[in-house]
Amino acid sequence: MAKESMKAREVKRAKMVAKYAEKRAKLKAEGDFQMLATLPRNGSTVRLHNRCLLTGRSKGYMRQFGVSRIVFREMASKGLIPGVKKASW
Repeated sequence: MAKESMKAREVKRAKMVAKYAEKRAKLKAEGDFQMLATLPRNGSTVRLHNRCLLTGRSKGYMRQFGVSRIVFREMASKGLIPGVKKASW
């Protein structure tokens, strides 16, 4: 489990990215990098980091499902993910 502060920080960054997305795109199109530098750094999409929706784990994230590999395995074993079944041969 990730610390609650880390989860909160990512949520805060996501809100800031959404807030400044339009302004950032406009400044980039104009080529005004001086004004772009005055915007908050956390408003950049590059600073976002993918995290598991359930545990907040940042490593082993599976983008297609939005969860970490550990949670994915548990959910797949319980049959909670449609179309996914354990391979056996």
